[in-house]
Formats: sequence, structure tokens, C-alpha cells
Amino acid sequence: MALAQRLTYTIDDIYALPDGQRAELIDGQMYMMAPPNARHQDIIFSLSRKIADYIDINKGSCKIYLAPYAVFLNADDKNYVEPDISVICDKSKLEDKGCNGAPDWIVEVISPSTQRMDYSIKLFKYRTAGVREYWIVNPITKTVQIYSFDGEEDSSQFSFDDEISVHIFDGLTIKMSDLL
Repeated sequence: MALAQRLTYTIDDIYALPDGQRAELIDGQMYMMAPPNARHQDIIFSLSRKIADYIDINKGSCKIYLAPYAVFLNADDKNYVEPDISVICDKSKLEDKGCNGAPDWIVEVISPSTQRMDYSIKLFKYRTAGVREYWIVNPITKTVQIYSFDGEEDSSQFSFDDEISVHIFDGLTIKMSDLL
């Protein structure tokens, strides 16, 4: 839920939050973040391990970062997100503070409190920022919504029992039910 105290926030406001309090910033609006539950953590850990294994086996150069990891989507001080999983293939975007620019692939695992954010606000922001592939994993409905923005745009929904092809990596398929 966006905070209403002030019209526009900046990244300085994110860094000024008390220790342990997390928020994201989209177009100057701050969205507070609740701690993830165990199911959420199981999903991002298992999925990131599968992706990392694929990258290692194929001697790829992409890097994987799990939240909380700062992603500065635009060259401004009004956009800061912490995707659950960020896959970054352009190492020039990486610095100690986080990723400057759009990751190649972002995965968000939703909870009831983040559905609107992940399915609409972040979808638009990630698409316009240049993310090549965006997955929304919904453990409640056991579905994965895939958006491919690389080349011809595509959107498909899969169940946890489906084999899902990763658009940015040839030969990588993921079956969520096998990971959990």
C-alpha cells in the first residue's frame, strides 16, 4: 500500500528507513514491504537454485540475486525495487549498491498483499524499464504468469505441473511442482 504522507519520495527516503524496514519506490511512491513467509522463501530458494545450476552447467555469465537486492530501474532517484529474484546478464549494470538498469529476468512470488503490485504496477514498470522476461509465481493458485518482452511480446499462464520454458535461456525448462 502506498504511503500518503508525502507526494513524492526518493531513494534517500528508502535508505533513511529504520533498520529492518523494507520498501520499494516506484515513480516516487513508496510501498512498504512485509516479511515473506516460509512458503515464499522455499519457492525463491528452490527456483534460484535451479536457475543457478543451469547457468553453472552452461558456463553462463549471468548473475542471480535474491531479495533484498536493490534494483535501480531508471536513471533517477524515484525508482527502487527489490525483486524476489533478479537475473542479470550484463555485468556492467552491477555495482556494490545493486543493479543499475533492468535485470534480464525478474521473478516475483506473490502474496495476497502484493497481487495488485506484481500484476499491474510492477508489470508496467518492468516492461517499460527493459526487463526481458518477467514471471509472477502465485503459490495460492499454483500458477505462473510469464511475460516475455524480448522481441515479440508474449504472455502465457502455466500451472505448477507444466514444463515452463525460460525465454532468455535456450534449453532451460522449469516445473514448479518438481521444486517444491
